[in-house]
Amino acid sequence: MTSLWQNREFNLLWSSQSLSDLGGTIAQLAVPLLVLEVTDSAVLAGAVGTAAQVAKVLARLPSGVLADLVNRRRTMLICDVIRLFAFAVLTAAVATGHAGLALITIVAVVDAACGSLFNTTEHAALRSIVPARQLPDAVARNEARSYGTTLAGPPLGGLLFGVTHALPFLGNALSYLVSLIGITMIRKPLQAARREPPAGHAAALAEGLRFVFTNPFLRAVVVIAAPLNLALTGTTFTIILTLQHHRVEPGVIGLTETIIGVGGLAGAFAAPLLQRVWPFAKLIRYICWAATGVIALSALFTATLAAAVPVALAVFLGPSCNAALFGYQAAITPDRLQGRVLSVIFLAAMSVATVAPLLAGVLVTTLSSEVAVLFFAAVVTISGLTATFAPGIRTMRPLEGAARA
Repeated sequence: MTSLWQNREFNLLWSSQSLSDLGGTIAQLAVPLLVLEVTDSAVLAGAVGTAAQVAKVLARLPSGVLADLVNRRRTMLICDVIRLFAFAVLTAAVATGHAGLALITIVAVVDAACGSLFNTTEHAALRSIVPARQLPDAVARNEARSYGTTLAGPPLGGLLFGVTHALPFLGNALSYLVSLIGITMIRKPLQAARREPPAGHAAALAEGLRFVFTNPFLRAVVVIAAPLNLALTGTTFTIILTLQHHRVEPGVIGLTETIIGVGGLAGAFAAPLLQRVWPFAKLIRYICWAATGVIALSALFTATLAAAVPVALAVFLGPSCNAALFGYQAAITPDRLQGRVLSVIFLAAMSVATVAPLLAGVLVTTLSSEVAVLFFAAVVTISGLTATFAPGIRTMRPLEGAARA
């Protein structure tokens, strides 16, 4: 089998999306800075960010349907063209001093909605260009891409914004141009040939929901992913709140996310090795219980930056878990259902995580930061119990056999 590093189609997709993701994280920091510059209101800066997140959540399920019913290459190209145009307009408006709150909000919302559709479609197309046995490694490399750009983008965005306010948005527009060129150069089809006419959108969505919740493995994925995302987000927010309460310098607090991000990046590189040491079912089980333990350990250090280290260890395990779960998901899900299955899982996992900051704030205020962290550690036991006892996890088979079945 050709090495994943020699897979031309995957490497074109991966490299072009690495630059696109970097542009996106640069703009993600620059947008609230621009709103503050234009309105001098932190509330409005937060409102624009919230509007973008709401658009992303609302677009999630329709994105899965479109990723399955419409030509995937064309969908991704259209998303890139729309985002390229939106950020080109914003760049021109900022450069000429005409960037108002309405335009910034529209661009942020359009970018979030198109990003949701693009990312779902990209994940759905993975099975078409990567052999079943290499799907977990491909997911792990995508995890490395995500953590790497998340670490590099914000400081680069701040630097470019300091040079001239239009520069981060120009960089993001150019990153979408690179993405468009990369996708155009991929030769293989990004979906299997359809043997039947597509169903209506409502019927297609119902089919995707039915497939997820009648499949024992996919049901288990939803139950495992949602508590993990909630706990990691909530624990990180708890640490930040606690450090602020103890009047720790903002620069030191910022290191919290850096430490956690480095843990995720290192975990993405280690994921292929861990997948070769243990069978998937054992690996998922070990990761969930280990995450429970290290998150609970961070309760001992919530008043110091050291609390981020156990969380970084939990995040270190995350890419291996995601690679096993989503690599297997891609192998067992028919190509015509990939987008819908992914959108359902992403929506369940991400929607639960959105309440984590609020929940962390309530627990820290009414009880203590230690109790808040222990609560989130207890939440992860749901993932551990599911990974231990769920039939869908215990009966996982080798990838190629599962894909054929």
